[in-house]
Amino acid sequence: MELYYIPAACSLAAHIASLEAGLPTTFRRVEMSPTGNTVDGADYTEINPLGLVPTLVDGDRKISEAAVVLQYIADMAEGRLGDVTGPGRWKLLEMLNFLATEIHKSIGPLFRPDLPGEARPFFEKLVSSRLTAAQDRIESSGYLVGDGFTIADAYFFTLLGWCNFLKMDMSPWPKLGEYAQRIGSRPAVQQALKEEGLA
Repeated sequence: MELYYIPAACSLAAHIASLEAGLPTTFRRVEMSPTGNTVDGADYTEINPLGLVPTLVDGDRKISEAAVVLQYIADMAEGRLGDVTGPGRWKLLEMLNFLATEIHKSIGPLFRPDLPGEARPFFEKLVSSRLTAAQDRIESSGYLVGDGFTIADAYFFTLLGWCNFLKMDMSPWPKLGEYAQRIGSRPAVQQALKEEGLA
């Protein structure tokens, strides 16, 4: 199995999940360039026509989109990263979609250098409201879904890293700081960060 990633991108969540699951995976770094993303000098759009990460290649199967790649990894992990096939899957799938559509897509524009100045406060306010909602969803177990670490936690940890990179004031959400520290201390998370040159 091969996972194509860009350091610190949403593919970090899949990198973490694959290590947590102990799946034999080759991690292939995608190099960003103004002339087009490459892998080992080759045009990455041959792997993913949109040039986006993550892309997971498993035999003849090629999967993209972070939330879907994470579900595939969780399925391969046979329940160790959350229930994605049984009757308990709905809460996990709801959380994954919330992370992808409400937080991921709200933070993304803040990375754009061409984002008009008048648009920035709109997206910052949107992200703030979504972070409040996410903080409220952390269960008494300390995880987003159920009693243990799931693919949702890998994804949310990655998105919280973006907030830190953007130097967002996270003081309104103290519980998120504690959450990120706890998730970040996991051996698989530390390994993924090191392998991507982030720690």
